[in-house]
Amino acid sequence: MTRRTRRDLCPGLLRPWIADDGALVRLRVPGGAVPAEALGALVRVAGRYGDGTVHLTSRANLQVRGIAHDHGRLPDAVVDAITATGLVPSTSHERVRNILASPLTGRSGGRADLRPVVAGLDARLCAEPRLAALAGRFLFVLDDGRGDLVERDLDLGLVALDAGTAQLRAGTSAWGPVVRLDEAPTALTALAVRFVELAGGEPGSPWHVDELPGSGAAVLGEEHERAAPTRVGAPPPPLGRITQDDGRVALHLAVPDGRVDARLMAEVRALGAGDLVVTPRRTLLVPDLENA
Repeated sequence: MTRRTRRDLCPGLLRPWIADDGALVRLRVPGGAVPAEALGALVRVAGRYGDGTVHLTSRANLQVRGIAHDHGRLPDAVVDAITATGLVPSTSHERVRNILASPLTGRSGGRADLRPVVAGLDARLCAEPRLAALAGRFLFVLDDGRGDLVERDLDLGLVALDAGTAQLRAGTSAWGPVVRLDEAPTALTALAVRFVELAGGEPGSPWHVDELPGSGAAVLGEEHERAAPTRVGAPPPPLGRITQDDGRVALHLAVPDGRVDARLMAEVRALGAGDLVVTPRRTLLVPDLENA
């Protein structure tokens, strides 16, 4: 078993990272899904208290940096302003909501709509007290069968086989049983609890499934043969206009240096955007636009 020399220091709102330019706060947005209004509110927070931009991460999360602090403690006004965006639904589990999903799932391509799986998994993670012990780097990766995320490093995850089933994964190379998609959030939560039980809650406990003796097989209990349909691969979605399966349109926008500023948010709002999707490429999808 890999032994760490300290606890995980991956930042959140209530435990920021102190960098040379000030405090850094990371906000998890499972599946990359974020309401345009919430992202706009966070950009305003960054303009008032930080470096003026919201930074997108390769895990499709959000960061605000350059925040003034008092020996590592954020001012109450900053915490209140970020909380008011609605992007921190759980203070106890805010750092463990790391769920990456195929950005276009349920809108264009893919075998299955994984948005309900993302929502169900997030709810179960936040409701399970034992999972507050997960490291802030522990990652769930959900591929909707197109193969755009199947090669990503992960701790737990799945690949959709068809519209109703998926094969579970644990660690780099271990494959689990095939489950119904409506059962997947419960199954993944149970595996995460199993990881916590095996890893323990000490400062030196492993952060990742692959750091356990036996890696993913130890968490699964029984390995399964990898299903043939999981052997897929796909590039990230192209920039520009993407026709959705329902006839509407998604615009895939480049975000220079992965930094969303007030000017870009004004452009997004002018499109009439409701929900947005942050991608692992640090770009932004504006989906569900009428095909005019």
